[in-house]
Order: sequence, then structure tokens, then C-alpha cells
Amino acid sequence: MRTRRPVHRPVPALAALLLSAALALTGCSGAGEDSAGSSAADRGVAAPHANGKADGEAAPGGAGSGARATAPAKLPTAHIIRTASLTVQVKDVPKALEEARTGTENAGGYVGNETTTRDEEGHERTRVVLRVPVEKYDEVLAELEGAGKLLDRSAKAEDVTDQVVDVESRIKSQRASVARIRELMDQATKLSDVVTLEGELSTRQADLEALLARQESLKDRTSLATITLSLSETPVKKEAKDDDPGFVDALAGGWNAFVTMLRWLAVALGAVLPFAAVAALLALLWLRVVRPRLPRRPRPAPAMSALGPLPTARPAPQSPPARTPDEQD
Repeated sequence: MRTRRPVHRPVPALAALLLSAALALTGCSGAGEDSAGSSAADRGVAAPHANGKADGEAAPGGAGSGARATAPAKLPTAHIIRTASLTVQVKDVPKALEEARTGTENAGGYVGNETTTRDEEGHERTRVVLRVPVEKYDEVLAELEGAGKLLDRSAKAEDVTDQVVDVESRIKSQRASVARIRELMDQATKLSDVVTLEGELSTRQADLEALLARQESLKDRTSLATITLSLSETPVKKEAKDDDPGFVDALAGGWNAFVTMLRWLAVALGAVLPFAAVAALLALLWLRVVRPRLPRRPRPAPAMSALGPLPTARPAPQSPPARTPDEQD
């Protein structure tokens, strides 16, 4: 009687099943790592937004229940150079000038150049430059306009913000450059390197001082406005505009040109006349004094004989030319 042996599954099938299960587990773990990494990256990107540092958004769950709080943008400070020119007619120029000085000093400014003149009738005219703080510019300008009758007014504002920012940036870079040169000088061991670095340091320090001077000038011109005030006791006469020229204008212009030409001719004649007089005097002296005293050249005397002067020899007559036999026939 035969006994049955236990039936076993083939080994290759079991190995294939185990390999499939292992690959499935590996894929699931890789997918989980990828999703976790992407989640961490998303959290890293969203972190600045949650802290409100990237675009000013409030963090979720914070004040305002997630509302966005936009921070106001900081605008650069404007740097403007303000200048104005005023012409005012007043009854008393010294009094108006003293009031302008007092108002300028009370506003924190100072008086610059000042020029005073007096016409033939004794009326004074004064031109003064006032420097006032920009904050008091409009106030002082209004006071000066109300000192009398305003005849002329002009104002100008020039924005130099870009220049101020550029100079500040260049000063910062130049200071850093000077500091680097000094560090290299401290580390230099050769005399030639020290000499070269000293020359470079002098050049860069000169550039830095020039930038600082320009910055100071811009600061002075932007912090203090300039007002040029002209005070007069009489109205300032303005030249009338020229109309189209007519016949009378053309005639007057031609006459003026003719008179001008005669004047220039007289000037030229006056300039040449001394030289002509000297030349005439020299010619007269030559003809009347010098020339008569010069020795005259003697004429050749004729030849003499016992009977008298010999006659001059006459040229011998010329014989006619000989004729040819043909001409004789």
C-alpha cells in the first residue's frame, strides 16, 4: 500500500509573492517620505507669511482672526531746494529792511548779501538775500509780500532727492574702501607696498572729503530756503516790448548807422594822422635840407686841343649792301 507524500507549493511562486510584498512596502514608505518632505517645504515657504515678515500678512489664528494687516510703506524723505525772488515797493526802505531782518532772524534764519543804492532823486533801492528754514519758508514769504506793494514774484522748487541718496551711498562705499586700504596697510610688510597703499589711501580720502563737502552743500541748500528781496521806494520801470519796425524806425536806424560810420572814420583818421604828419615832416626835411647838401655828380668834360674842343666823332656812313648778278640784270 502506497503512502501519500505531503504536497508542497513550488518555491519560485513563494519567492515571487514575498518580493511583491517587499516592493509594495518600499513604495508606500517612499511615498510617505516624499509627502512629508513636500509638507515640510510648504511649511518653510509659508512661515514668512505666517510671521508677517514677507508681505505683511497676519499669522493664522492671531489677532483679527486671520485678517491681513498691511504695514504702511516707508516713503523716502524728499529733499527740495526752494528759492524765491520778490520785488516790493515800500514807502520807507530802511524800515522795511529792518522788519525783513527781524522776521528772518525770528524764523531761525540769517541775512546774506545786501546791496543798497540811491538814485538821482534820493530814493533808496535795496537788494538783500535771506536764508530761512524750509519749515518757515511760506510764512516768511507771506510776511515779505505784505510789507508793501508786490511788483514781481517768482518761486522755484528743485527736487534733489536722487542726488542726496546717491551721495550718501557713495560716501558709504568710499568709507568702506578707505577702511580696507587701512587694513591692507596694517598687513603690508614691504616698503613698496606701503608706499603704493599710502598713495591710494590719499586719493580715496580726497574723494571722500569731496563727497562730504557736496553732501554738506546739499544739506544746507535743502534745509534753508533762499529768498532774494528787492525793496524800492519808486516803481520799477519795465522796458516796453518792441513792436514791428516801421519806416520811421528804419530811417532812424539808417541815420544811426551813418553817424556811427562817420564816427568810426573820424576815429580811424585821428589814429592815422600822427603818422602822416611825421611822414610829411621827414619828406620836407629831405627835400629842403638834406638833398641840397648832397654832392652833385660832375658831368664828363669834352676833349680839348690847341684849336679848341675837338668835334665829336660821327659814325661812319654805312655802304649799301652788294647786289647779286640777278638784281644787276
